Amino acid sequence: MSPSAPQPSLSPTLALAFELIARPSVSPDDQGCQQLIAERLKSLGFTLEWIEHNGVTNLWATHGEGTTLAFAGHTDVVPAGPAEQWQTPPFEPVIDEHGYLRGRGASDMKGGVAAFVTAVTQFVEQHPQHSGRLALLITSDEEGPAIDGTRLVIDRLNARGECIDYCVVGEPSSSQRLGDTIKNGRRGSLSGHLLVNGIQGHVAYPDKARNPIHMVSAALAALVAERWDDGNDFFPATTFQISNFTAGTGATNVVPGQADIHFNFRFSTESSAEQLMARAEAILQHHGLHKGDHYQLDWTLSGKPFLTEPGNLVNAARSSIQAVTGTHAELSTSGGTSDGRFIATLGGQVIELGVKNDTIHQVDERVLAKDIDTLTSIYEGIITRLLGSEEA
Repeated sequence: MSPSAPQPSLSPTLALAFELIARPSVSPDDQGCQQLIAERLKSLGFTLEWIEHNGVTNLWATHGEGTTLAFAGHTDVVPAGPAEQWQTPPFEPVIDEHGYLRGRGASDMKGGVAAFVTAVTQFVEQHPQHSGRLALLITSDEEGPAIDGTRLVIDRLNARGECIDYCVVGEPSSSQRLGDTIKNGRRGSLSGHLLVNGIQGHVAYPDKARNPIHMVSAALAALVAERWDDGNDFFPATTFQISNFTAGTGATNVVPGQADIHFNFRFSTESSAEQLMARAEAILQHHGLHKGDHYQLDWTLSGKPFLTEPGNLVNAARSSIQAVTGTHAELSTSGGTSDGRFIATLGGQVIELGVKNDTIHQVDERVLAKDIDTLTSIYEGIITRLLGSEEA
């Protein structure tokens, strides 16, 4: 790749994407990205609300009244890693000779943010008296703990009775080509931290020790083998995975005194977090482990599953994608969690729709520049289909 490839004339979307990528907004430091966006929105009459907490910047911007269509995204990015491993500097955006916009956040998700900001502003410029309410929810805490970001904003909106009827999260959802996949839901995520208490001792005197690895092995095998549910038409079956298991002192002649285990459920709408917790603890009990005496178990619910069945939002997105690209979008609930899990708690329809996700979080993150412009047209088509052009 030639880093010095001549740069084409930039569209409004790509110009904004360049400006955003050039700001090293490693989570949760926004680096002024949202202020840059806010200046564009303010000039069009958007009402701006800043919600800042624990170093996290959140922007809630609205225009109009009535049925609310929101676009949601994040300006924070993951660390770039060793800069010398990148073909071009991670925070110096460039379009290479193959037409790829390169830089940290190009696909996750400053390209998507630039696309929906441009779509919204162009629509309002053309239709200042549009029906309904357009909104943008932008955070700098999606790649981090996700406590003081979208979750906090949604809690505030819920407390004052504000609704989001439709929400498009601009996460990179596409697989093989732009628009081939719409995420219309996500599985829930439930993590457990299990500490099994034994008695440390010499391996030659097992009668004077209690090995926590031996104690928990049968129970872990049962948890792995358990069929938690069968999924449904939209979700695969719930899965259980052990992510970390540590025990021992490093010496080969010492029975460990404790086993430290981390595991995770990715669960469908066929199971609840409460059901999974109860069943897991029952399996531990069945295999002779008694809570308090033999183990401690702490649970963390990162998000409940959510699902938007085909309806107004899915239909508008599919129709717009088909009109702009000729592609028929498939629905999917695969992948990890997203901020859509918080937005869905308000009861509206939520989807994720964005560029391809094949290089997210990688060295040399990149996305086809033309796809970002095309995505802008898709977003604008969704707005028109849901809100119409002019106020009745």
